[in-house]
Amino acid sequence: MPDYTAKHARAGIDAKLPELETWPNHLSGYEITIRFPEYTSVCPKTGLPDYGAITIAYQPNKHCLELKALKMYLLAYRNLGIFYENAVNRMLRDIVAAVRPVWCRVSGEFTPRGGLTTTIEARWSRQRGHRPATKG
Repeated sequence: MPDYTAKHARAGIDAKLPELETWPNHLSGYEITIRFPEYTSVCPKTGLPDYGAITIAYQPNKHCLELKALKMYLLAYRNLGIFYENAVNRMLRDIVAAVRPVWCRVSGEFTPRGGLTTTIEARWSRQRGHRPATKG
């Protein structure tokens, strides 16, 4: 099997996905947790399907994620060639850009392949000055 390339490594990072819509938040001091147990994407090297569960937790500031738009966004990964790590970091980047939360955490728990289960977690906090992974 050929070596991994830079093209494999960057696959899916800048792909066009459905827009994450928001709605105005009028309350403060609470958390939202969303779990998507049917995540699928495609390994950019092998073309094999990847499966897992995505958990998004955040404290809204001025906006909240609109759930139908989020569902369409997450479903768009189904045919996208992207590594687990890139998918989780891409989701964090896109969610932070859409809602500008107080903090946000995206976790992906991916089902076993070849005997390995993988969990990826990416975090962003306004207070700590952490920034999500950026484009390019």
